[in-house]
Amino acid sequence: MLVVNRFRVPLEEGETFRVGLAAARDVLAACPGYVGGEIGRNVDDPELWVLTTRWENVGSYRRALSSYDAKLHAWPVLVGALEEPSAYESAEPGTTLNTGAPRSLG
Repeated sequence: MLVVNRFRVPLEEGETFRVGLAAARDVLAACPGYVGGEIGRNVDDPELWVLTTRWENVGSYRRALSSYDAKLHAWPVLVGALEEPSAYESAEPGTTLNTGAPRSLG
């Protein structure tokens, strides 16, 4: 699964934010089920930042967010994400898409 968190950060706070976002990503990366992740900044709107992470399944992602280290070190940054849906399932050809029914948490 893919998680996309976007943030609106004033230019003058960008470098400080980048350090905090990298630390949040590193905390999540230490959790079981983490597959990978990147930090990005929009090329046309430099106040718009993104953290994308990939997970083995939704359960791994949710357990990572519930971990003590995430609550202590990642949540202070993640709570600043834009209010929008952030979790996406793979939609590659041949995958079975969610039909609105709950899925296993893995």
